[in-house]
Amino acid sequence: MSLEHQTKPKSGDIVSVTYSLKADDDFVPETLFDQGSVQFVLNFGNYLPGLHEAVSTLTVGESISGLTLDAGYGEKNQNLIANTSYESSGITKADISIGQELYLANGMKCRVVNMVNEGFTIDANHPLAGATYSADIKLNGIQSPPSKEQYEYHPDKVISDSEFEVMTIALGCFWGGELAYQRVPGVVGTSVGFTQGEKDEPTYEEVGSGATGHTEAIQVLYDPQQVTYEKLVRIGMERLGDSKFLLNQVGNDKGTQYRHGIYYHNDEQNAIAESIIHSFGDKCVTECLPAKRFFMAETYHQQYLLKGGQPAKKDNKQTIRCYGKIA
Repeated sequence: MSLEHQTKPKSGDIVSVTYSLKADDDFVPETLFDQGSVQFVLNFGNYLPGLHEAVSTLTVGESISGLTLDAGYGEKNQNLIANTSYESSGITKADISIGQELYLANGMKCRVVNMVNEGFTIDANHPLAGATYSADIKLNGIQSPPSKEQYEYHPDKVISDSEFEVMTIALGCFWGGELAYQRVPGVVGTSVGFTQGEKDEPTYEEVGSGATGHTEAIQVLYDPQQVTYEKLVRIGMERLGDSKFLLNQVGNDKGTQYRHGIYYHNDEQNAIAESIIHSFGDKCVTECLPAKRFFMAETYHQQYLLKGGQPAKKDNKQTIRCYGKIA
């Protein structure tokens, strides 16, 4: 349902935006997300935080030009830059060069950014800290998200007239699966968290203990006119590979918190999910259950691989890596 009558979008609304970015100064890395005309859930990850903040101030049809946006790596912290002498560091001038990476005693990685006769300067900031974009942004439209009832299985309740639907799926460790869904055209929002357990608001550590009954899951908000529920389920089952035949295990991750499952939000999703699971035969142990309350994981886990520098552009084919391994 279109919400153009709203003066400004609210957190959780689906916004349609046209925007472009131009790197400031000598900052020219490839962007990790799409530009042009895009749709996303306001204030729920993906794209630059500054883009969400800027869009939240606009009315439909309004635009901003030349806005400076943080490139997503934060401001440069001067406390993370220090001068040290060769004598105190135990390093000779011949052993290092500008741009070389070193590790501090606490394990923090830093770079050599300057050298003089007496010593050198190290910088522990991210190499792109302080980088900015110049952005042109226009808010084209606002659409309503699914109702609260749609986020769980409530067949007896009235469903909202939102054009968007919800999917919940568990594929083991949720980082790689979330990035895979971020790349799917028609997906406007993703989050990772925990579901099918007994404790309200569990922490990652509590879920990891296996004591709460939750499994690590991904929640996907999508436009069924652009991508079908069936396709989204098949993407998940393909990612599982042979793990679909392992109980409470995906790859080397073992425990009930890593069990795989499809958690349907309505009867139509149930029929599709059951059909796909049954197509893999009796040895497939992927569970298919009604969607229960989904608890979002800590902010640290949201869009984790995108934050780590892996692209979330639609239809991107770059191999997804988790913990340095193919995911």
